[in-house]
Amino acid sequence: MDPNMHRTLEYETIVHMLKEQATSETGQSLAEKMQPSAEEGHVQEMLRSTAEAMDLIRLKGDLSLEGVRDIHSALRRALIGSVLSPVDLLHVAGTARAEKRVRSLLEGLDPEEAPLPILRAMAERLVETRTLAERIMAAIDEDGQVVDEASAELARIRRNMVQLKGGIRSTLDGIIRDSKYQKMLQEPLVTQRNDRFVIPVKQEYRAAFGGIVHDQSASGQTLFIEPQSVVNQNNRLRELEIAEEREVERILGELTLAVGEQAEALENNLDVLTELDLILAKARLGRRIKGVVPRVNEERVIRLKNARHPLIPADKVVPIDVELGQDYRAIVITGPNTGGKTVTLKTIGLLTLMAQSGLPIPAEEESEVSVFNGVFADIGDEQSIEQNLSTFSGHLTNIIRILEEIDENSLVLFDELGAGTDPTEGAALAIAILERVLEKRCCLMATTHYNELKLYAHARSGVINASMEFDVETLSPTYRLMIGVPGRSNAFEIAERLGLPQEIIETARTRLTGDENRLEEMIGELAADRQKAREEREQAEALQKEAAALHQEMKEKLTTWEQEKERIREKARREAKQIVLRAKRESEEVLGQLRQWARERPEELKEHKLIEAKKRLDEAEPQTSWPKRIHRDRGSSRKVAVGDEVLVKTIGQKGQVIDDLGGGELQVQVGLMKLKVNRKDLEWKSSPVPDDHSQGSTGYRRRSHHVRHELDLRGKMVDEALPEIDKYLDDALLAGYDQVTLIHGKGTGALRTGVQKFLDRHSRVHSYRSGGQGEGGLGVTVVTLK
Repeated sequence: MDPNMHRTLEYETIVHMLKEQATSETGQSLAEKMQPSAEEGHVQEMLRSTAEAMDLIRLKGDLSLEGVRDIHSALRRALIGSVLSPVDLLHVAGTARAEKRVRSLLEGLDPEEAPLPILRAMAERLVETRTLAERIMAAIDEDGQVVDEASAELARIRRNMVQLKGGIRSTLDGIIRDSKYQKMLQEPLVTQRNDRFVIPVKQEYRAAFGGIVHDQSASGQTLFIEPQSVVNQNNRLRELEIAEEREVERILGELTLAVGEQAEALENNLDVLTELDLILAKARLGRRIKGVVPRVNEERVIRLKNARHPLIPADKVVPIDVELGQDYRAIVITGPNTGGKTVTLKTIGLLTLMAQSGLPIPAEEESEVSVFNGVFADIGDEQSIEQNLSTFSGHLTNIIRILEEIDENSLVLFDELGAGTDPTEGAALAIAILERVLEKRCCLMATTHYNELKLYAHARSGVINASMEFDVETLSPTYRLMIGVPGRSNAFEIAERLGLPQEIIETARTRLTGDENRLEEMIGELAADRQKAREEREQAEALQKEAAALHQEMKEKLTTWEQEKERIREKARREAKQIVLRAKRESEEVLGQLRQWARERPEELKEHKLIEAKKRLDEAEPQTSWPKRIHRDRGSSRKVAVGDEVLVKTIGQKGQVIDDLGGGELQVQVGLMKLKVNRKDLEWKSSPVPDDHSQGSTGYRRRSHHVRHELDLRGKMVDEALPEIDKYLDDALLAGYDQVTLIHGKGTGALRTGVQKFLDRHSRVHSYRSGGQGEGGLGVTVVTLK
């Protein structure tokens, strides 16, 4: 793409902003070289990687690669045998250490929550170099000094040096304090010259003081003398310093050799980390400009919603909606100066270049862009002073070059097309240029003041008028782009509000041709209709927001009600199970006692004991039943029939008539006993209503004959399966099951994962496990209930 066009659209400013967002030296260098791509697949890949980086920053926070440096030169020197300096080795360590940070960050993310396939693939390309980084950092501190712990020999040498320096200073301090020498000293201090400890002595005492002179002051009055008593110690110190230098050189040589051995891995990591830093920089820039990653289509369609120019402050920029390339391939924008026409062109061009560079764009979600071979713009004053060309000539020269280079995959932007010359000729030339661009099937946006172009856009298929809205009341532009409405000059309205006499304005109106008047009237009507439509749309949006708020409120209330209903249901389940269990235990105890009495003293089993046992059974019976199951009649005078529930008045117990013995005698089942009772000693209580279900059951009747021990969920989505599981577990609990099996199949494992996450939260699940051998393996989950 043409760099001149990039400058026109201020793309270089975006590149500079991106460079500021990169954290590494190499990332900044790569950002500086960024260019838009014309390959659709490459653009798609860049935008996907940017979207993943925005997700990564949102989920885990930012990842700084500040320690990554350009170590290509250091690696080459290591390979040819040069010894790297401590600073070079620190740069290598910073780059090598970044590999671990990247891997740790991505490994800490759940792949299901954040797949991030591109970033994870980049991390997989990294070679393990953290061991080398740790080795370098253990030998060299952050100031670039080799530490004592780098080797045992270096530690020994430096300990000896410290001890020797202490001895030298002690000897020299003794000389300074000796009254014999105090008058000879210029100052009572110990200093260094040529890496040897010396004392400043007055020049006239040179012979009396003795020792070796290493330096003198500028005036010559002070000599820096090494006393003879420390010469041997200083010589020994110098030997240790040389030994230290050699040991440090040896340590650096070993580290350099290790770097050379991993040079290929380090170079590979540097390339990956640099690319990753650029991707993260794009994500950071996207957050800064509040951008989104647009969709890319293949139809050469631009569809931007609330698009904003990224270089205009957020509190001043006015968003625009633009659609180009589907119903029409060209937009002709008219309107007053300083109304925002040029900004609109630059916004479209710049956002297209940004998207083709893999950058987020400041617009709303669902905005779409296409990939163009070139974005060609003639915007602003392009006259060349060096060539002594007029404004018109400068624009025309640029347009000629554009017409030679464009094809059907180009986006063309013309600002004030045909301006700078005679209006009639300029308008005709502008129409001819637009025709040539449209013949090449380009996407086109152009701004103009000419009425002829408004009429041309109205009549030409594939072209639509647009304008920048102007508020006549405030005499200021609103910067809103209105598609489908040509712009008015508003000259008469502005002149009238500024106070120009009405007769002058009327005279000017008479100078307009009939066509021009009709055009202005048509534009005025369209503008009024547009204003009315916008107001109605704003009202509709307000009503929609109000409806959405009410809908959300109702959803929240419904959720609260469902939660309360579930709480009550759960409480009822628990209470019902306790009642049933209590009744079951009591009945088993009664039956056990009866059997024991029958075995031990069959002859002593009296009727009063049976009555007592039956009373305990009646007390153990749950007091809940379905009212609709039995039709009750309070009248005690009703005739008793077989099947009726009755009260045996002689013993005060309830029973059921099982046979009519004749002669006024009926056989009644009371608990375990069958009694022969006179009809007059019975009081009618109820009669059974025909029902498909068993009679006399309570509301807590076991339903084991309706509930299977397993539930087959295969072929269902997780959202479909969970409500079915919830109901099934309730039924299984009421049926008295302690263990059930959920069959979900193996498949991708998504259904199994969803089922087991649901079981983790279920209050009635004691535990669960995958099926064992012969049970279905990973295709089933065995659930233990509580």
